[in-house]
Amino acid sequence: MKNIPLLDLKRQYTAIQAEAEVAICSILASGAYIMGTNVKAFEEEFATYCGIKHAISVANGTDGLVIALKALNIGPGDEVITTPYTFFATAESISAVGAIPVFVDVRPDTYNIDGKLIEAAITERTRAIMPVHIFGQPAEMDKINIIAKKHGLKVIEDACQAVGASYHGKRVGGLADIGIFSFFPTKNLGCAGDGGMITTNDDNLAAICRALRVHGSGEGGRVAYNLLYATDEQLEEAAGDNTVYDPRKYYNYLIGHNSRLDEIQAAILRIKLKKLDEFNQNRQQIAAYYNQELAGTEYIKPTNPEDTESVYHLYILQSEKRSEVVKSLAAKGIATGIYYPVPLHMQKAYRDLNYKSGDLPVAEHLSQRTFAIPGFPELTAGERTYIAAALREAQQ
Repeated sequence: MKNIPLLDLKRQYTAIQAEAEVAICSILASGAYIMGTNVKAFEEEFATYCGIKHAISVANGTDGLVIALKALNIGPGDEVITTPYTFFATAESISAVGAIPVFVDVRPDTYNIDGKLIEAAITERTRAIMPVHIFGQPAEMDKINIIAKKHGLKVIEDACQAVGASYHGKRVGGLADIGIFSFFPTKNLGCAGDGGMITTNDDNLAAICRALRVHGSGEGGRVAYNLLYATDEQLEEAAGDNTVYDPRKYYNYLIGHNSRLDEIQAAILRIKLKKLDEFNQNRQQIAAYYNQELAGTEYIKPTNPEDTESVYHLYILQSEKRSEVVKSLAAKGIATGIYYPVPLHMQKAYRDLNYKSGDLPVAEHLSQRTFAIPGFPELTAGERTYIAAALREAQQ
């Protein structure tokens, strides 16, 4: 019996070990651990990779979502339309700023928010739409942006699972007012801890996000304050000697966050970013192999619409016999994952929103049938052959 994990980070580390250890040791010896040269370089490199003007690193993807919402001045009483079929952080970030998540059902083929259903959910309190590029598959951004423009709404891309994916020839992260990425270790571009990025082509939003990630202080905080509140507040004259440190960082203009990417994580991400396209191509090749080998079976396979390029953060199958299939694979040493067993509108945390079973039938249907199989880029040809054979046997 084989032992095939859903993801094997040890294999990926082996590919970058020599370069990563030199970089990490250099940082440790330098004594510069926070917001240093690697962070600045990574932000610039990531912005270039995504084809956008600004990339603002943060401590994690959830912080990125919260800071993006705050930068758009979304808060208590506002509504944000989003998907119920995703990781909890998407809706949690909306609640964290005091706003209300409004869940719209998803498409049965791509699992992304259904653009045809969004407009009916808009009310006078709606301020934004937050689509998620789930499992690495871009949402239908043209339709979403048209609806947003018509109703004067902002669009926030939750691209946490989709780094490198493209829609109509443009990479995600630059398809809306603002985008957010996660670099959690399991992501296609993952660090050795937590990390995240905010992307935007809007100079003002970038300035506000940069201030909010560091407590809304100093010159950046003053600039952000003026942008948010249309004032002309001047930076106070700081008393004391500023030859060693700048005391103006203790002048705070906004309630912000301590959300900074550290130098070690940035260095690791810089190394992996150079290999990201190769990693994603491997994922795509593995997905193509599974699609071919599982043709004619009862499994419903991922859909990749025309003019979109998925990066298969997870390779998701549907089965009417999910429990039996998962058990059969486990008996053969093949790990699986259930994404997502409880849609967000049915989570206990959102019981006060008064959703009930049947309100969002597609998301509820998927939550009972979808599961992930190993599709990480270092998967060997022998392993994928073994997995496909086990899946065919499990359906019999």
